[in-house]
Amino acid sequence: MAIQLDHFIVPCRDQVGAAKQLAELLGVAWAPTTLGPFSPVFINDGLTLDFQQTEEVYPVHHFCFRVSDAEFDAILARLKAADIPYRANVFGPMDRQINTMLGGRMVYWNEPEGHQWEMLTVSYARPPADTAPATSPPR
Repeated sequence: MAIQLDHFIVPCRDQVGAAKQLAELLGVAWAPTTLGPFSPVFINDGLTLDFQQTEEVYPVHHFCFRVSDAEFDAILARLKAADIPYRANVFGPMDRQINTMLGGRMVYWNEPEGHQWEMLTVSYARPPADTAPATSPPR
């Protein structure tokens, strides 16, 4: 079996509000509570983001979602309908522009908890499988 990331804990101040907002934007299922102290967002069949409320100081995380062109259009429409500002670059003004420099489309937005979300249609972090170099495990 290939190693897969199963879940990730997302610290926040309002776990239900943060989970609900992300799930509605992405068009995926979520729950106010589940096993343990989490509000899960079910990103896909193999990954859950578990929002956990805390009063402790936590770092801001950056999450990137690779989506199809149709999903990109739908999520962007929901961002616009919710009047959530977005931008074309990881840093900079909320210019409500789409970045197309790397062969696909991408946008960034921040949620009230401070975390940064990225949505793209073509991964710039991974080459397509048919062009990826073969690798061997480290020795």
